[in-house]
Amino acid sequence: MKKALYLIGSPNQTTQMHRVSQLLEDEYEPYFSQLYYDGWMRGFYEWLLRNNLLKTTIVQGHIKEKADKYLAAHSLRNDFEGRVFSNEYDLVVCCSDIIVPWPLLARTKSVFVQEGMTDPLNLWARLVKRLTHFPILTISTALNGMNNCCDIYCVASPGYAEHFRHIGVDAAKIIVTGIPNFDDIERLRNNSFPHRGYVLVATTDMRETFRPDNRPKFIRHATRIAAGRPMIFKFHPNEDMARATAEVKKYAPPGTLIYTSGNTEEMIANSVELITQYSTVAYVGLALGIPVHSYFDVDDLKRKLPIQNGGTSAQRIASICRQFGRFSGTGPEFLQQYQPIEQRAASPVTQS
Repeated sequence: MKKALYLIGSPNQTTQMHRVSQLLEDEYEPYFSQLYYDGWMRGFYEWLLRNNLLKTTIVQGHIKEKADKYLAAHSLRNDFEGRVFSNEYDLVVCCSDIIVPWPLLARTKSVFVQEGMTDPLNLWARLVKRLTHFPILTISTALNGMNNCCDIYCVASPGYAEHFRHIGVDAAKIIVTGIPNFDDIERLRNNSFPHRGYVLVATTDMRETFRPDNRPKFIRHATRIAAGRPMIFKFHPNEDMARATAEVKKYAPPGTLIYTSGNTEEMIANSVELITQYSTVAYVGLALGIPVHSYFDVDDLKRKLPIQNGGTSAQRIASICRQFGRFSGTGPEFLQQYQPIEQRAASPVTQS
């Protein structure tokens, strides 16, 4: 069998890669690895790791540990940095192009799968983009796409297709597929979360990723929006939970509930209003028609909202991987002749 390497990261990225891999197991033997650099960038990457500059990102610390535990729990082969099994791969499926094994991508077909919301293109990200070739220096996903190193980019929506073109991806490489985990949000209404009718506040790990966050001010702002209605705070899994909990207890109204874990999307589905900072879960609220407050421009989020296709994004992405793997040309050449699943189904059958 041919072999595919799926690059993973956060729990969301890892589960998305797993879903795609399951649909290709008949043709590609699946292997997984945390994101990594190789080749000429490896020394710089190892320097960042040695100095704990990536400790609060997906490639180091407890988020990486979660990914490793997920692979072990599902008996998935962990070819960390491609150094465990010494495989030659026929396909690489990436959840990011900020950190990539350049020599492997240079000789192997590659497909990028958008994870979710990208971080804001703030002043620092703009400076990194203008002055360097190292999007990793943003310590965020703001410049995902800047490397333009994958053959095909599968993105969430037409709005995100325009976004990735602006960041630097060749437009001929981009196809709108929707993205797993954010393409069937309506199903979340049927859940077992015990509370309903509250204002949900979903925080972001801004401080843990070296961004300013006036948390007391944000809590007071959320309290004003709630206007006496019940509140639930759900923290980002990367946060300092003790600190975040102490702040809510100090600045939020008595009786405010706090969750340090749990299914955030189901909590949103049962809420009457959603308050976020920088978080992909804003899309869940928007897709469900719930009023959303965000540090992002909400109108821009609406333009970028992932397409809702009844949970078929993984199938669409797997179909692209399968057909591109059999194709002899480049990614743009493949996309020029590619017919999405629904178009093929609608095409008339020609009989000889």
